[in-house]
Amino acid sequence: QVQLVESGGGLVQAGGSLRLSCAASGSTFSDYAMGWFRQAPGREREFVAAISWSGGTTWYPDSVKGRFTISRDNAKNTVYLKMNSLKPEDTAVYYCARTGRREIALTGMDYWGKGTLVTVSS
Repeated sequence: QVQLVESGGGLVQAGGSLRLSCAASGSTFSDYAMGWFRQAPGREREFVAAISWSGGTTWYPDSVKGRFTISRDNAKNTVYLKMNSLKPEDTAVYYCARTGRREIALTGMDYWGKGTLVTVSS
């Protein structure tokens, strides 16, 4: 059974940084692209970063481009999301998810973590 466990969330002041981690188990981690999503109260889930199986390709929406960086360590079965210049509107529960394929896709996630809360104070 595939498990994804996020960590690293917390409370940070606007302008600060956090690094989220997602540890994967139960499958060959390096075979799959991964993604990070977020969902704020009352808002739809938003895709904030994706990375291909090798780490060679990444994708970000305009809302986080230049501030967030996704990376992965296939030896550690872990994907990371480094978030800089955080804004109050970045406050959300952040989830990692596995794409059921090697290359980035914005749909078709087959496994999800339970999320980690990021709160950015103004």
